[in-house]
Amino acid sequence: MSTPEASSGDTSEAVTVDRVDLKLEAVLIPVSDVDRAKKFYGELGWRLDADFAFDNGIRVVQFTPPGSRCSVQFGTGVAAAEPGSSQGLYLVVSDIQAARDALARLGAQVSEVFHAGTPGAQFQPDGAGRVSGPAQDHVSYRSFATFSDPDGNGWLLQEVTTRIPGRTVPDTTFSSAADLASALRRAASAHSEISDRAGQADASWPDVFADHIVREQAAAGLPS
Repeated sequence: MSTPEASSGDTSEAVTVDRVDLKLEAVLIPVSDVDRAKKFYGELGWRLDADFAFDNGIRVVQFTPPGSRCSVQFGTGVAAAEPGSSQGLYLVVSDIQAARDALARLGAQVSEVFHAGTPGAQFQPDGAGRVSGPAQDHVSYRSFATFSDPDGNGWLLQEVTTRIPGRTVPDTTFSSAADLASALRRAASAHSEISDRAGQADASWPDVFADHIVREQAAAGLPS
């Protein structure tokens, strides 16, 4: 897929560039005491990915929350922002009460579950506009809880059980090579039927296979 982009030097002429994936993999948070922050996130059960110290005084620590594809980094000499100034860092969960209680057991000072009585109440540090308890019927995106690290960087738990259509591509995973091979065979069989009806080979089979496998795992209905 290609998209028009304006050139940096001349906006009168558009150029075409291939779209590439841009995967957000790490967010930098400012802390005042690296070892204290490392202890805090480690006690929450987050995976320690790295702790690199360099001769010039730079130190980089990285943790990944359970089930997340995005990590957080902090350290010495890596963030110019004021410690504790990162706010509204989202952690999406499927069961807000269970997630809140688990964090409390691990030592986090986490709020009670709430929903927003007024738009944006989840972002207000003084709690204004928050209504105790989850949203009615646990409607996705509307139930929250908050906690902070020792520096005051603020985390926001948000319950999501049903995604807005088109917002995400479902995770497509296989437990073994055999499972993947089986999925490929099913996709090949379905594609063969489509090619037979068309009366010719289809050079786009990699795209068709990929779409078939993703749809199959997402129970989204198979292409015909």
